[in-house]
Amino acid sequence: MSEPVDRPFRVLGIQQVAIGGLDKDALSSLWTGLLGVPKVGDYVAESENVDEDILRLGTGVHAVEIDLMQPLDPEVSPKVHSPTLNHIGLWIDDLAVAVDWLTTQGMRFTPGGIRKGAAGHDVCFMHPKGNDTAPRSGEGVLIELVQAPDDVIDALG
Repeated sequence: MSEPVDRPFRVLGIQQVAIGGLDKDALSSLWTGLLGVPKVGDYVAESENVDEDILRLGTGVHAVEIDLMQPLDPEVSPKVHSPTLNHIGLWIDDLAVAVDWLTTQGMRFTPGGIRKGAAGHDVCFMHPKGNDTAPRSGEGVLIELVQAPDDVIDALG
């Protein structure tokens, strides 16, 4: 049952779906080769243990990223290939306010706080599991909150 609350931010839509695997080439063969989803960028970050292809479905403010990720080192965390459906990203109209408010509601976030993501937007991740200090979580799903740019807020807000 949903809890009626007066939250000081809005979720505007899906920004991305991130899929991980040990072989990014196999993922790209499926998504760009067989399905025809165009690749629009690359992202590599040692601190996030990721080598990523960025694909885009749709155009403009309705575009959704499909991020195909493989770990730089499969033995090191974060393990971007496990689970295979790694995370979902949501456009947020005011990320800082959302993180502050969700924290007061007991939400657990992953380490790192608000930072620049692969696409250049500010991001923060809701942890998939709660703990004693912060019992609220993504209920088994890693959820990326993404600061929506003004054009997305105008169109979807």
